[in-house]
Formats: sequence, C-alpha cells, structure tokens
Amino acid sequence: MRSKEHLLEQLQEDHCWKLFAKHAFQDDNIQPNPDCKEIGTKIVKKCKGLPLALKTMGSLLHDKSSVTEWKSIWQSEIWEFSTERSDIVPALALSYHHLPSHLKRCFAYCALFPKDYVFDKECLIQLWMAEKFLQCSQQGKRPEEVGEQYFNDLLSRCFFQQSSNTKRTHFVMHDLLNDLARFICGDICFRLDGDQTKGTPKATRHFSVAIKHVRYFDGFGTLCDAKKLRSYMPTSEKMNFGDFTFWNCNMSIHELVSKFKFLRVLSLSHCCSLREVPDSVGNLKYLHSLDLSNTDIEKLPESTCSLYNLQILKLNGCNKLKELPSNLHKLTDLHRLELIDTGVRKVPAHLGKLKYLQVSMSPFKVGKSREFSIQQLGELNLHGSLSIQNLQNVESPSDALAVDLKNKTHLVKLKLEWDSDWNPDDSTKERDEIVIENLQPPKHLEKLRMRNYGGKQFPRWLLNNSLLNEVSLTLENCQSCQRLPPLGLLPFLKELSIQGLAGIVSINADFFGSSSCSFTSLESLMFHSMKEWEEWECKGVTGAFPRLQRLSIEYCPKLKGHLPEQLCHLNYLKIYGCEQLVPSALSAPDIHQLSLGDCGKLQIAHPTTLKELTITGHNVEAALLEQIGRSYSCSNNNIPMHSCYDFLVRLVINGGCDSLTTIPLDIFPILRQLDIKKCPNLQRISQGQAHNHLQHLSIGECPQLESLPEGMHVLLPSLHDLWIVYCPKVEMFPEGGLPLNLKEMTLCGGSYKLISSLKSASRGNHSLEYLDIGGVDVECLPDEGVLPHSLVCLEIRNCPDLKRLDYKGLCHLSSLKTLFLTNCPRLQCLPEEGLPKSISTLRTYYCPLLNQRCREPGGEDWPKIADIENVYII
Repeated sequence: MRSKEHLLEQLQEDHCWKLFAKHAFQDDNIQPNPDCKEIGTKIVKKCKGLPLALKTMGSLLHDKSSVTEWKSIWQSEIWEFSTERSDIVPALALSYHHLPSHLKRCFAYCALFPKDYVFDKECLIQLWMAEKFLQCSQQGKRPEEVGEQYFNDLLSRCFFQQSSNTKRTHFVMHDLLNDLARFICGDICFRLDGDQTKGTPKATRHFSVAIKHVRYFDGFGTLCDAKKLRSYMPTSEKMNFGDFTFWNCNMSIHELVSKFKFLRVLSLSHCCSLREVPDSVGNLKYLHSLDLSNTDIEKLPESTCSLYNLQILKLNGCNKLKELPSNLHKLTDLHRLELIDTGVRKVPAHLGKLKYLQVSMSPFKVGKSREFSIQQLGELNLHGSLSIQNLQNVESPSDALAVDLKNKTHLVKLKLEWDSDWNPDDSTKERDEIVIENLQPPKHLEKLRMRNYGGKQFPRWLLNNSLLNEVSLTLENCQSCQRLPPLGLLPFLKELSIQGLAGIVSINADFFGSSSCSFTSLESLMFHSMKEWEEWECKGVTGAFPRLQRLSIEYCPKLKGHLPEQLCHLNYLKIYGCEQLVPSALSAPDIHQLSLGDCGKLQIAHPTTLKELTITGHNVEAALLEQIGRSYSCSNNNIPMHSCYDFLVRLVINGGCDSLTTIPLDIFPILRQLDIKKCPNLQRISQGQAHNHLQHLSIGECPQLESLPEGMHVLLPSLHDLWIVYCPKVEMFPEGGLPLNLKEMTLCGGSYKLISSLKSASRGNHSLEYLDIGGVDVECLPDEGVLPHSLVCLEIRNCPDLKRLDYKGLCHLSSLKTLFLTNCPRLQCLPEEGLPKSISTLRTYYCPLLNQRCREPGGEDWPKIADIENVYII
C-alpha cells in the first residue's frame, strides 16, 4: 500500500522535465543533443510524474552519450513491466537493468532491510565485503575503497539518498526501490516480517528477521536448507541509533552454530539471551563477519581464534566483556575489530602486526599498572572515534608519545579526559602538559574534546593551530589554563564550546588571532560556567564571526561589558546566569530565537524578526516586554492589553514572574506554542476571540491558576496538545469541553476531579488519541466511562497509591493500541478480565509487583498478555 501512495505524488509536466534534465545533463556546459532532448521528453512522459523515476532515469542517461543508447532505453520492453507486477515502477526496473553486475548484487542484497531503514554506509560496505561482493583483485584497491566506490556509484544513480535527519554517513532507500530489491532477489534474500507465518523458502541464502515485529525468535528453526544459508541478521529501522529493539533466541547458541556451518555473516546483535559463546563457534570455518554487539557476553572462547576467514568482528556495547582471546592475532585476514563501549582494557599482544586490521576502540581507560598502560594503543591502526580516559594514570610522558596519535591518520574524533576529581599539584601539572603535548592528534582530525586537563597552558599543537581540519572543538573544565589559544585562525571550525575554564579572567584579541578575519566558518559558539570571566575584549576586532548563527553564554556571573556587535547571521541567542552582563544594543537583524534568564536587559535591533522567546528567572516582567523591543508601561506588572506581539510564534516563561496574574492570548495572534511554568500568582489565561494558530499549550506549577481558557472548545480550534501539570485549583474543564482537534493531553499532579470531568468534557471531541494521567492519590484507575473512546495510547504514571486497574474503565477502548504503566509501585495486578484486545504494545516501568506477575514464564498475569505483540517489562 505504501508504494501506491508514492505513485500519487506526481509532478506537473514542466517540473518533470526540469527534474529529469537536472540529472541527465548535470554540470554539462554544452547544450544537449536535440535528438536526445526529443527522446528525453518521451521518456519523461513514461515516468508519469514520479520524482524518483525521473531522478533515476536522468542519472542513468547522464552516462549514455549516443542517441542510439537513449533510443534503446526509450524503446525497452521493460516499460511494459507494470503489466506483470503492478507495484514495481518500470523506470526503476530499467535503471536496475542497466547497472553493472557487481552493483546489481549489492543493490539486491538491500532487500534484507526493512523500509525506512537508515543505512550506515560503512556497515553496509562491511556486509558487502563479507559476502564477497567486492571485486578487489581486479582493481588493486583495499576492499573498503572498492566498497566506497560501489556505494557512491549507487548513490549517484539515486538508489540511495542522504538521510535528512542524521549524520552524513547515513542514507535511506526509497520504499519503491526496496520493493524492487525484494522483487529482483526473489527467495534468495528472505526477510521475515511479523505478519508472516510461512516457512523460509528452500532457495534462501540470506536471511533477516525484523526485530520490530518479532521478540521471541526460535533461531534458525524455520529455515529449510541449512547448507545453503550464507547470512543471518536481525534488522530494525533504528538499528544504527542506539535504541534497537532487543530480542530473545529460543534456540541454544550451540545448536545454532552447529546446524549452520556454512554461514559467512552471523549477527546476534541485541540478543538479550546471549550470555555465553560456546566453543563450537570455532566450527564456522567460512565465517567472514561475526557481530555480537550489545549482548551480555563476558568472554570470547579461544576457539574464536580458529575462524581464519573472519574479516569483521563487532563487540560494541558488550560492557561485561573484559578481555579478548590471547591468540586473536592468528586471524590474519581480520580487517575490522570494533570495541566501542566495552569493558575491554587490555589489548591482546601482536594485534598491530595484522596487515589489514582497523580497530575502533572507545573508551580506552588507562590503568595504574603497566598491564593497562596507554602504550597498548601504539601498535593499533585506530579508526573513527577514540576516547582516552583516566589520563592522570599515565606514569611517564614517554608512554603517551608511544601511542603515536599524530600518525593515526584515520582518527576522525578524539576525546582526551582526566578524572573530574583530578586536583594536580605543580609537578603533576607539568607532567600533564608534557603528556598532552605528546598526544598530538593527526592533522586530519575533525572533532576534539579536552576534558579536566590540569596543565597551566594548552599544548603547542593547539596554540599553533596545527589542526587545520578541525570542525568541532570542546574545552571543558581545564581549570588551570589562563589564556585561550588563537582559535579564530582555524579555517573550518564550525562548533566551539568553552566550559568551566575557571582560570580565564579576560578573553582578548589573542583569542581571535587576527583583527580583520577570524572565526570565518564558526556557526555555533558557547561559553558555560566561566565563573571568573570578567571581560570580553571585542573592540578593535572587525570581520569576526561572519557566519555565526548560535551564541550561548551561561553561568558567567562576573562577565560585564559588551558582546560582539555585528553578528549579521545570528538567529539564536541564549544568555543565562550572567547577572552583571548589561550589554549595549546588539545588531542581529535575523535573530529568531532568544532565551534569557537571570541577566540584565538586552536591546535588540529589529525585534520583529523574533519568533521564539524563552525567559527564566528574575526580571521577567521587564524582560517580557523590553527584551522584545516594546515599552514597559503597565503599573500592575501584567502584560498591557494595548500591546500586540504579532511576531512571536513560541513563548516560554519559566519562573520569576511573580506579579503576572493574567495572560491575554489575544495579544499574541500568531503564537503556536505557549509554555508557562512556576508563575505563583497566575490566575487565568484570558481570550476574547478565536485563536487559529495556537497548537501547544503547557501550564505547570501554577498553584493559583483557577481555570482554563473559557470557550476553548471553539476558540482554540488548532490546539493539538494540552499539558496541565501540578495546577491543583483547576478542577474541571470549561463549559463546552475540549477543543475539537485536540489529539494529545497530559493531566498530572493536579486534582482528580479534573480527570473525572473528562467524562463530560470529551463528548464532543473524537480526535483525542494520547492521554497521560498521573500524580493523583487514588487506589483505582480509571473510572467507568471517563476515558474517551478515541484513545490510541494511554499512559498512567507516578501514582504511588494505585493498586488496581478497573476493567470497566478500559473495556470500551476499542481503538487503544498502546498502554504504558510507569512508576506505580503498589500496582498489584492486571484486571481479572484482562486488557482490551486491541492493545498491541504494553510497557510496565518501575511497577515491581505487577512486573513479577507479568514475566514469562510462570507469571500469574502472563496469560492475560501473552497475545500482545510487543511487551516490555522493565
């Protein structure tokens, strides 16, 4: 069904040609051949307005120079492909048809992954390498380089696209291309989804199981031909983001590895039942990739060292794993060893002798004995990120020099950290200075964080701007340093964070490095917890911060004087906990977000560009008006009714506004979000006319608030979510009930009468889908007829006296899919009648009595939830 939805997203005819031409004639200065252009217009029509088809066809034809090739593609019989398989787009099938054979295999392999899966480019290339898809011998390149080329070729043909919400190494595949991959590979690549009950086809070579749907999986018991299977892996849409769903394998691991002896790729990642790896794993002689990440294993058997074909070993997140087999160096074909977030502190001897080995190891904790010395890192070919902790344990500066970080050219991200309670004397400060000098990073490093460094001065390699490729730099709790390096000279620096440097009293021109051109690429600058910082000398410096977009200064209580004045691209400013900072007018014509708290008044030119205002702490009444460029002239310290803030989209007030008793919504005509917290005398939110923009209203810890806006059911037609938290005097909803389009609501820590009034308040509302209730002193929830029929998700939390759930209050919820029960320590059991049959997800969190009854096997309440698809008992 999803592919059909995409087919409806069609472009108009003129836009179709522009999109096609952009890819077919990209970056070419010469005019296209008229014959090719004529054929191209015919091909565009065949794409039927589908953007993905236009992109892939344009990318395909970009590499075809002759009219004959264009004509051949236009006349291809594959355009009639839809008669055979209606949900496969002919243009995409045609683009696949013209791929080289080596790319066809790599693309089809992606059928193992679910739709919306976010691919990590490096991980996918490793799988291609393990499956022997990379033709390395013909090109004289390392497998990783060949894989990079293959991926880029597929990317240029639009078979992948950059993920919009993640880092640059993450990519996604369009649903229609996922359908195409599954169609092409047939039964060779088989993905088990939750709604499938049929057995695995005999022809299957590569197998994956969607863990989103399957919590208990019987290992490989459903597979028909063990001799043919080459790969098995669990998959999840968010596999690369740290919140991958855990699963249980009901088949013993020994039985598993004994049965499937011809595997090349085996992943048991996130298998929560895996605590021990059997010796029989050494019998997987053909294994190229083994992933045991995020399991509870405590050790690897020595038999692992007999996997002579192993190229990739992943142990990330195995925090119970303390050591590796001593003969790991015998795996002479090992290319990749990943030890991110493990307990491993000792590296096996001779690993550095492995010709191809790349190691990702972070953090590395320096021990006090020579057995756990930092020197262990010296012989390793380290890749990616490295965090070195407990640097106070380095016995001799020469040990740091032996690490040879300067020549670890594949390191991209580095963190150097001493203990937070490290309090060195003068002699150890000098040692720290030599140690960090000897830990000079490679010149290609992009991100550096230095934390709790005890020396009096920063290393020369930072003072001399040796890290010319640095993009992000954080200096944190370097208490003894008294001056900052000339960081303004770093040409590519985009993010700079300076925190807890108690020795800094003044930041002068040395920081900029140049009086006319400094911080040329910087976009984000943060100063935090600089308790002795008094002055920022900006005068005489011109042309600094030409691209600065975000500036944050927090907890700098002694800072006075001026901020840089010409910040033409600044759109976010946060000043908090700077009581003496009363800067002059700031020229920031594009500022959109302003956050102020416990600081002096700030005048901003052109305040009408302001969209979001957050104010915390004292001086709020003045700030609420003057900080957005308005005159403050109301004697009773309320918001004056004659003002109109028709530029604010988001307003957050968090404490300090002691005199505010009324907030009139009418003076914020385009406001979309209003958050009010800790206003002790706020009594009401008034409204005289319909407000068509407000979508989010949150009110918390306002003990004098008596009621919600009158007539909100019709005057707030766009309200999407409503939070009422710890406002005990609000006991009922206004006459007329809830806004008609309200979808989400939180009622917590107030009067139980407000929750009870839902029975009448929700009668006209058929859109409320999410309800979070809690913080009330009752023994039973919910009362019969109180909850609206439209609920899809219900959360009950923080009810210390709650003992039971009332089935009569739940049984009518035929749309309810998700039930969360959180922090209800006295909740004893589920209703005797069970839960609504519609529920597909149940999560209990910090409900010890209930959890004991719900656990499988043997829990008294387990039969009541056994049919629920997703159960999380925490």
